[in-house]
Amino acid sequence: MTQGAGQDPVERTATLRDFRVPPYARVPVQGTPAEPPAAPADPTLHLGTRPAAYPEPVTFPEPPARPEPPVRPEPVAYAEPPARPEPPARPEPAAYPEPASYPEPTPRPEPAAYRETAAPAAHASAAGHTVAPVAAVPQAAPASPVVTAHAAAPHPGSGYPADFPDGYTPTERDLPVIQRGDTLQVPVTPAAAPAPAPTGDGPGPLFVVGDVHGYLDELVAALRAQGLVDENGGWAAGNARLWFLGDFTDRGPDGIGVIDLVMRLSAEAAAAGGYCKALMGNHELLLIGAKRFGDTPVNSGAGTATFQAAWLLNGGQKHDMDRLQDVHLQWMSRLDAVVSEDDHLLLHSDTTAYLEYGETIEDVNETVHEIIRRNDADEVWDLFRKFTKRFAFRDEGGPQAVQELLGTYGGSRIVHGHSPIPYLLGQVGTEDGEEDSRPAVEGPHVYADGLAIAMDGGVTMAGKLLVVQLPLAD
Repeated sequence: MTQGAGQDPVERTATLRDFRVPPYARVPVQGTPAEPPAAPADPTLHLGTRPAAYPEPVTFPEPPARPEPPVRPEPVAYAEPPARPEPPARPEPAAYPEPASYPEPTPRPEPAAYRETAAPAAHASAAGHTVAPVAAVPQAAPASPVVTAHAAAPHPGSGYPADFPDGYTPTERDLPVIQRGDTLQVPVTPAAAPAPAPTGDGPGPLFVVGDVHGYLDELVAALRAQGLVDENGGWAAGNARLWFLGDFTDRGPDGIGVIDLVMRLSAEAAAAGGYCKALMGNHELLLIGAKRFGDTPVNSGAGTATFQAAWLLNGGQKHDMDRLQDVHLQWMSRLDAVVSEDDHLLLHSDTTAYLEYGETIEDVNETVHEIIRRNDADEVWDLFRKFTKRFAFRDEGGPQAVQELLGTYGGSRIVHGHSPIPYLLGQVGTEDGEEDSRPAVEGPHVYADGLAIAMDGGVTMAGKLLVVQLPLAD
């Protein structure tokens, strides 16, 4: 800042030129000795004229132009290396000997109840005074002894004796390291599949069971009497064949328990080389309809009806409906209506209505299954109504009706359930089971000139639950 005579001080503003690096701050050129100039008298940085002690900056010559790089020649193609020979086959490793047995671990000594610390000898302090040793103080035994990793008994698979090496951890004890090559290469031959249990020559004996209607205890007792189940209710008949003629639920105390038993015996009998199967009765159709359609009105032919009302009127039990599951419905829906076994035509109802559903056994069963799959309430109701008909073989035209069914589907005898034997015989039974009113049923009822065998012993009216072997003895 300068000052003229009679003028106010003028403040000068620094410009870009004033902030150029002065020569005394430049780095000297290599090989030229630098002579540091003397410091100016005024320590304040002058932004005006350059001091005389500092010459003008030296101008450096432009560097010479860089020559163009030479053109690189094309690389020389190398020949393909010769194929490497196949390595020789490695010999089979020799069997390793059995590892030497390790010494038995040293037994642990029992921990002492008290532990005493060693009394240190008297020593001199830093100040030169003698310090008396501290007397040993007995310590109380802890409630549970503390066991360290080094004091623990060795694990049987650790491979270490009682004195473990440095760095040993419980992980090493529990997971011993096995190096490659420490194991023996032992060839393992897969075990052969067990041979199936012998089932004998040809099919086993044939048994049939009449209407059960929820009487589970009576069913188990009758099956055990024929040697078909053991004392625990399991299948015990080997390759025997067992057919149920339908009507598992309603009127009795445990219809769902009966279905569960038949389903279980079916699996157990198949595993033993035999089988346990069942036919569809009119009460299976009634239970399926009550579950699926409930109070949906259907055309009964005599007015409006519902499956729910018909099920209750025909002995439907609330505890059966409460325990009914999809697996039970699916199992019942797949039951056949007619089957032929050992020249016997097996069906549930003593009616000729089966002729309306097909000219062969296969046609009848497929038509019944299709009606259930379509899930139409009126169609299922019509099927239930026709399977509920009875007494077609009892009257004078009975033998002719039986011959019509046998001539269409084959066989020499019809075996059926549905109509209780006391009804066929004209007897009257009661539910109280009094001895003087008990129906006189001791076995199957053969009628219609010996062409029909009735198997419903009237268990619901204090009769008998029948399980018999076919053919019947004459």
